[in-house]
Amino acid sequence: MQIDKLTPNNAILTELGERLARVRKRQGQSQEALAGEAGLGVATLRRIEDGGDGKLGSWLKILKALDLEAGIEALLPAIFQSPMEEALANKKRSGGGRKPSGPKFVWGDEQS
Repeated sequence: MQIDKLTPNNAILTELGERLARVRKRQGQSQEALAGEAGLGVATLRRIEDGGDGKLGSWLKILKALDLEAGIEALLPAIFQSPMEEALANKKRSGGGRKPSGPKFVWGDEQS
């Protein structure tokens, strides 16, 4: 399931819980083992995997226990550029846009 702006919160929680369970199983951990490593109760982990609302602190502990710290950083990066900021940065790197081509027009009354 792709999560986007229109996805209801309860559907997001359910999806994240399912993803968490898949990762845990791929790593060969039981709920009891992961909960212990994360310093959480098994009931808390079960509730989160079942799509229940969990505290952010619990999610952080779980992600760290699964060695998924990069996921934490991806939630809200320290440096965020809007599309406009990105376009302006690209324009500066490329020399600032259009450059005049050909000789400069001269009226003839310029002072030297």
